[in-house]
Amino acid sequence: MLRRLRGYSPTSALTALTLLVPLGWSLEAQNADTAWNSERALELIALARSLRHETSVDPAFRSYSAEARGYVYYFLDRADTNERTLVKTDQIALDIYWRAPSDTRQRIVGLRDEKKLPTNIKYHLDHLTVVQDDFGDRIRMGDGDEVEAVIHPVAPASDSVYDFRLADSLTLTFAGPTAELRVYELQVRPKNLDAPGIIGSVFLERGTGAIVRMNFTFTPASYVDSHLDYIRISLDNSVWDAKYWLPYRQEVEIRREVPLFEFVSGGVIRGRFDIRGYRFNQELPDGLFGMARVTAAANLEDFQFESGLYDQLDEEGLAPAPALSDIRREAVRMAGRRYVSGLAPSRLYLPSLTSVVRYTRAEGYFNGLGMSLRAGGGALRLKSFGGYAFGRNKPHASVYVGADEAHVGPYFRATLNDLRDVGPIKGASGVLNTLSALAEEEDFTDPYFSSGLSVAHSLPVTGGHLRISGHWERHRSAEDVVTGKGSSSVRPVRRIDEGDGLWLQLDATPRPTGRFSPLPRATLRLGRFEYQTFASVLVSWEWRSARPSSAFNMTADVHGGWGGAAPAQMLFLLGGRHTLPGYGYRSFEGDRMALVRIEATQAILTPWFRLRLFASSGVTGLDHDRLPQNWTGETTNGLKNSVGAGLGLGWDILRLDAARGVNGGEWEFILSVNHGFWRWL
Repeated sequence: MLRRLRGYSPTSALTALTLLVPLGWSLEAQNADTAWNSERALELIALARSLRHETSVDPAFRSYSAEARGYVYYFLDRADTNERTLVKTDQIALDIYWRAPSDTRQRIVGLRDEKKLPTNIKYHLDHLTVVQDDFGDRIRMGDGDEVEAVIHPVAPASDSVYDFRLADSLTLTFAGPTAELRVYELQVRPKNLDAPGIIGSVFLERGTGAIVRMNFTFTPASYVDSHLDYIRISLDNSVWDAKYWLPYRQEVEIRREVPLFEFVSGGVIRGRFDIRGYRFNQELPDGLFGMARVTAAANLEDFQFESGLYDQLDEEGLAPAPALSDIRREAVRMAGRRYVSGLAPSRLYLPSLTSVVRYTRAEGYFNGLGMSLRAGGGALRLKSFGGYAFGRNKPHASVYVGADEAHVGPYFRATLNDLRDVGPIKGASGVLNTLSALAEEEDFTDPYFSSGLSVAHSLPVTGGHLRISGHWERHRSAEDVVTGKGSSSVRPVRRIDEGDGLWLQLDATPRPTGRFSPLPRATLRLGRFEYQTFASVLVSWEWRSARPSSAFNMTADVHGGWGGAAPAQMLFLLGGRHTLPGYGYRSFEGDRMALVRIEATQAILTPWFRLRLFASSGVTGLDHDRLPQNWTGETTNGLKNSVGAGLGLGWDILRLDAARGVNGGEWEFILSVNHGFWRWL
C-alpha cells in the first residue's frame, strides 16, 4: 500500500533519495527504551499501523508504474566452512504497476539463466518478483508452500501477537544539500515463540511512521516446508516524488536441507531486486489489472538487459549482504537464544558420503552413522559419530561439542581410531579412493590411526578466522587388512612414529572470496611427541582469475612446509596425482617442502567439455634419517617439474588428464573429480 509522508517538508534535494540505502546509516544514541512493550514503542507501532491502513489516499496520486531489475542465485553452501558453489543464475526484468486504492500488477519482460552445475530447480513465482506492499497484513511466501498467513508486525491488532522494543534512533544523512531523516528501529518478536511470526526489526520514519526498512526472519512454526532451514528478508523503501515511500531494494535468502539428516551442504536461493524509474499518475487501462497478478511477455530471452548475467556476482560474490547476515544473530538474541531454524534440532549426521560406507586397505569395509543436535539458538552444536571397520575389527567414534566450525567460539572434540592420512595434500576424493581400492586395489592414502582429545577457540581477524587449539593424540600405524590379489604388492602401508603427542596448534583461515585469498591458510604446531620436541609449519595460498562470466579461467596455488624434528606422520609427501604428476605416487619425502601449481582452463563446448592445461613444480628436503621402516628417505634432489593437459567433462565435474614428469618422469593418466566436491565425497 502507498504511504504518503505527513508533516514532511519536501525540498528539491529529496527527489534524489533513491540512493537512500547505499549512503548508509549514522547512529545516534537517543536514550532508546530497552523495555519490551514500552509506551513509546507501542505508540510508534500504532502510528505506523494508522498510516499503513488509513483509507484516505492523496487524491492527486492515482497510480504509478516502475521497473525492477534483479538476480536470483541458486548455490550450495557448507555451513561448517562457509564455502559456496554456484549452481544457477537467473536475471529478471519486471514492469510493475499500482493503481489506487490497492490494485497491483507485475509483468516479467526479460528472463535469462545459465547453469554452472546440473539442476532441475523450479522457483515459486514470488521468488522472481518484488513485494509492492511490504507483504500486506498476512505474509505469504512460496505461494503458501513456504510461509502461509504470518501476521505482519503493523497489521491490525499486531500488538496482541508481537512484543516491540525501541532499540535505536537513527539519523539518515543524504548527499547534496543538508537533508536528514530520523528513523526509529523497533525490534519485533512474537509473544509466543512457538507460534508463527517474524523476528527482526522494523525501521519507521520519525513523525510519520512510514516503514523505511524491514529486516526479519521467521519462527520455526512459520515454515510450512519441512526442508526449510531459514528465510531471511530485507526490504528497503525510499522517498519518491518527494512524497511517497515506495520499494527501492529487496533481498531474500532461503536455505533448505534434507529434513531427515544433516549432510555437508544445503541449497540456498538468494534474490535481489532494485526498483527504479517510477512514473506517476499515468492512465493505466482497466484491462491491465484484470489479468493474473503476474504475467510474462513473449520472447523473454530477447530483452536487452543493461547489465551482464554475472555482473553483480563478479563484483560482490556469493557472500550475504550485511543486512541478511546480521538477521540470524539478532533473531537468536531477541529470542533468548532459542532455536530459530525450521529444521529439526536433532537429526542424523553424515559428514560425507564415505563416512557412511567406504573401503580402504587399512579398514576393509567401513560403515558409520552419526547424530547432530543444535542448541543455544543453533550456535551450539553436539555432533556424535560412530562406525565400525570390518576388516580391522575395530570401532570408530567421535564427539564434537561447541560452536559451528565456521563460526566464532570454543569447541571440544574427542576421537577414537580416527583414520588419518600422511601428508597435507590428498590424492583423491573419498568416493574415488573407495572405487579405486575396490576395482584396482590402489589406495591413494597412507593411513594411520589417531585417538585423542582437542580443545579450541576461534577468533575473528581481518580477512578470516584464527583458531587456537590444544591437542593430545595417540598415533598407531595401520596394517594392510585387505586379502585380495595384489593387495600388499601395489604400495605398502607406511609405518609411522607411534606414541603420544601433546601440542599447541594455530590455524589461520582466510574468509572465502571465490577468487583471491588476501591471506594465506597456515597451520603452526609446537609440542612434544614421545619426549621429542617438534615444530611444524604449513602455509598455502591460492589465486583464481575465475569469474562466472568468463569461459577462460586460471588458478594458482602455492604450498610450503617445514617440520623440525616432527614425527614421520607430519612430514611431507610429493609425487604423482595432484602434486607432481608423472612421478611415482608419493615417492618423494621430506621435512621441508615447496610446491607451486598453475592451471588454465577454456570452455570449448559449454557445459560438456572444458580444455585443461596445467603445470607444477616442487621440491622436498630431509635433514635427518630418523624414519620408520619402509620409508625410503628419498627427496626430489632438486626441483621436479610436471606438465599436462586434459578435459573437464560435464560442468567440469569429472576430469581426465594426461601428465608427464619433465626431468626423469613418465606419462601418467589421471581420472579425478573437481576438488570443489571432495569434502562432500
